[in-house]
Amino acid sequence: MAERIVVCDKLGAVGLELLRGIAGYEVVDVAGKGPEALESALPEAAVLVVRSETKVTAAIIGKAPKLRLVARAGMGVDTIDLAEATRRKIAVLTAPGANSNSVAEFTFALLLALVRKVPGAVASLGAGTWDRKSFEGTELRGKTLGLVGLGRVGSRVAWIASGFGMQLVGCDPVTTPEQAEALHVELMPLDDVLRTADIISLNAKLTPETRHLVDERRLRMMKKGVIIVNTARGALIDDAALVKALQDGHVGGAALDVYDPEPLPADSVLRTAPNLILTPHLAASAIEAQQRVALEIGEAVKAALLNGDLSAAVNRKEIL
Repeated sequence: MAERIVVCDKLGAVGLELLRGIAGYEVVDVAGKGPEALESALPEAAVLVVRSETKVTAAIIGKAPKLRLVARAGMGVDTIDLAEATRRKIAVLTAPGANSNSVAEFTFALLLALVRKVPGAVASLGAGTWDRKSFEGTELRGKTLGLVGLGRVGSRVAWIASGFGMQLVGCDPVTTPEQAEALHVELMPLDDVLRTADIISLNAKLTPETRHLVDERRLRMMKKGVIIVNTARGALIDDAALVKALQDGHVGGAALDVYDPEPLPADSVLRTAPNLILTPHLAASAIEAQQRVALEIGEAVKAALLNGDLSAAVNRKEIL
């Protein structure tokens, strides 16, 4: 029996086609078919291909004795039990560069919607009124954008922001002064970024150290009226603290595309907050990005299976 590549979440056609062309492997696509279909596929799975929907827990890994690769069609691995995968010597592959532009562009879609009050204006006109005064917004030009994280997405956000004539400050533990200078970003400690910025874009990875990075203390050190956009990971922000700051006006507005947990619960405190735009994890959901990410992760899986190439594995050093 051929070993199985189990596709757990929706993957672009170009990626599926590439996976189906790998000699000696059978592709089983269980995306959208429910947990029972995934459970039945696990015993023969050599590879799991996931996006953000499927959580690769220790329990899931334990039901897949033949598992050698977990391939994340994207860049975040917080939905994968990396420690357990590493303990089992399972390589966790990612496609980190494929959707960076899509996420950066969506960051500006949210930011522009906030500062120009687009959702409220659309709703008002749809309700039959003609109210221009209530929806007067502000420009981005001349505003200071604080970038928390200057990786692939954060760097692309910085590049776009320069075109709007924004001033840029940022923080990232691995960004060099030379890299920051090339992006026209002034590097500062995190708290100084938060105190300085008119607008804050969260582009950091979720780690134990960055969970609730934006808590009540840090929200209160920000400028009154600050705008916050999060297209990275929901757990970077303490939801209750953010809602409180929105309600009392200290935070002028926020836009979130990511949540902890996902999907966003029906009773989430976020749903009742003022001046808050919520979108259902759409930042990477552009046609071009999905084609790139499917192709990139498909190529990574093929290289790993046929050539033993684990260069796309985030835990490569630990498992070799």
